[in-house]
Amino acid sequence: MDQLHALAQAAGVAREWTDVEGRHQIVSDAALAAVLAALGHEAASERQIVRSLAVIAEQRRALPAMLVADCGATITLPFCVTRAEATGEDGVPRALAVEGDRLTVPDAPGYYDLALGGRTARLAVAPPRCPLPPQDKGRRPWGVSVQIPALRGAHPFPFGTFGELAEAARAFGTAGADALAINPVHALFPGHGKGYSPYSPSSRLFLNGALADPALAGLLPLPADDGTPLIDWAEALPRRLADLRAVFAALEPARRAAFTAADEPMLRRHALFDALDCHFRAASGAHGWRDWPAAFHDPEGEAAAQFSAENADEIAFHLFVQSLARAGLDAAQAAAKDAGMGIGLIGDLAVGVDPSGSDAWSLRHAMLDGLTIGAPPDPLGPLGQNWSITGFSPDGLWASGYAPWIAMIRAGLASGGGLRIDHAFGLARLWVIPEGGATQDGAYLTYPFEDLIRLATLEAHRAGAFIIAEDLGTAPHGFTGAVTAKAMLGMRVLWFERAADHGFIGAGDYEPLSAAMSGTHDTVTVAGWWRGRDLDWAEQLGRLPEDMTRAEAESIRDWDRGLLWSTLDHTAPRPSPDDAAPVVDAAIAHIAATPSALALVTLEDMLGLEEQPNLPGTVDVHPNWRRRLAAPIAQSIADPDTARRCAILTGPRGGDAPSG
Repeated sequence: MDQLHALAQAAGVAREWTDVEGRHQIVSDAALAAVLAALGHEAASERQIVRSLAVIAEQRRALPAMLVADCGATITLPFCVTRAEATGEDGVPRALAVEGDRLTVPDAPGYYDLALGGRTARLAVAPPRCPLPPQDKGRRPWGVSVQIPALRGAHPFPFGTFGELAEAARAFGTAGADALAINPVHALFPGHGKGYSPYSPSSRLFLNGALADPALAGLLPLPADDGTPLIDWAEALPRRLADLRAVFAALEPARRAAFTAADEPMLRRHALFDALDCHFRAASGAHGWRDWPAAFHDPEGEAAAQFSAENADEIAFHLFVQSLARAGLDAAQAAAKDAGMGIGLIGDLAVGVDPSGSDAWSLRHAMLDGLTIGAPPDPLGPLGQNWSITGFSPDGLWASGYAPWIAMIRAGLASGGGLRIDHAFGLARLWVIPEGGATQDGAYLTYPFEDLIRLATLEAHRAGAFIIAEDLGTAPHGFTGAVTAKAMLGMRVLWFERAADHGFIGAGDYEPLSAAMSGTHDTVTVAGWWRGRDLDWAEQLGRLPEDMTRAEAESIRDWDRGLLWSTLDHTAPRPSPDDAAPVVDAAIAHIAATPSALALVTLEDMLGLEEQPNLPGTVDVHPNWRRRLAAPIAQSIADPDTARRCAILTGPRGGDAPSG
């Protein structure tokens, strides 16, 4: 099997890996063969393996569609040349120094057309570092992490939209905040009331039209409807699509044309996908393109073209929804800046997409096919995790000159001052699982990490925005040093910042090049942890550790309360488990005192709430992504407790910010 192992290594499929407890693991030959086959590398026989190895070797001898380098770097070409010229976005050609197969790239960041003798390629030149959060108020900036659908505004709607986000931006900006970190706003399947997790989108290039607010564009407002205490997505999303159709139908022809005049091919293709999805879902209950008739699997095929020609109004409607959503997100960012926020919105980039969605249909040449993404088995999840999403293929990115990946990053940075990359370890490797296989039969697939972080740095530079690389868990070898060198912020979440003795580290020990956070959408809130609400859920759902009783869990929590309080406050008596407000204040003061480049507090912690938005590892037994605020956001921020917490964050900070 040496040849199989050689093919796996050549294709970037890791045969060996180390689990979270430091134990050496080996992927079975059967699993390697299955992953390789899904990647398009035939491996069923020695002859096939030899042929696959030859194909990979030939690809590596070819000039890539895009070369990626740091400013002024000298890179190695796959062949020798005597003359090289780069033409930048200013249209001015520049001769480059070249010696044999060694090429020195320009020292100015940007994209270039590269001419190498008779060959051509694109060249991306990255600056040394990403921008950092601005310090223009003489202090470290702070922000609030919000789940947009949870927001209530001045008008009653079943869930929050970009209109409520704009209200939140104005209110928090007035209270001194510099940023709002938002959940992913990627496009979901239109009007589909089941797939509503923001981390399982249809497309990461386009927006969730259900969050559009026509009033932000000066159109008829959505009908008033306060909905239910927990968001009823199965009812709310189909109704929202119908309401948007009514707004579109009422438009005058000239106004309609202004909203639907987009000539961007990928946007029109996404509108075609949404039109087809609505058509086939209504006709047969199909979920995405893999359930459509085979003739429609090709976005450039005759069937898709004929449908587009015969359903021009339907496609125009979906273009209108995207235009409305983009205008709404831009309006929320404008509201944030008008309210004095130095950053405004911080977007969130999901790690993958639904295999049946728009990106997987439109960009099949660049996507993994027959593989889903997840996590390998570990002590907390002996069977591993299959997230039922897919992502870009390393070979597809290489062949496409990274164009889809650049477009995705650019879309995430389009309406904000920063971008969080979810599961940023995926820039280096992803655990991929053959469709229909067990999670433990997957393997780690290597990605062109250095190229991807350089491209992210370049796009951040062009947007004047910073990058947060979500780095919770065991980092791949070399990951931390590489992202640190590029000045990407790591995430330092209160609950995970523990010392060797299991106590909580002091505020001054947080890393300056980080975002200090009170929690995430996946963690228990401060009030919920202090009260033990997470233990209630664990007991109710049978999720307590094996052989642990609730009484034992309570005893451990009581000890941990002492550890946390001793870090948060050395003088005041420890509050009782039923008195969480002073603990919330102290936790926020702790985050505010760190030397981190950015402080982020969840909206739930700002309001002292006990329930968290999402409970990882659950689908229907916990109301994930369904919780709503009890009061309009402006009223909630005006509450004395919330106003006090805003003042804590706006006050003096600890430590020094990292230099740019």
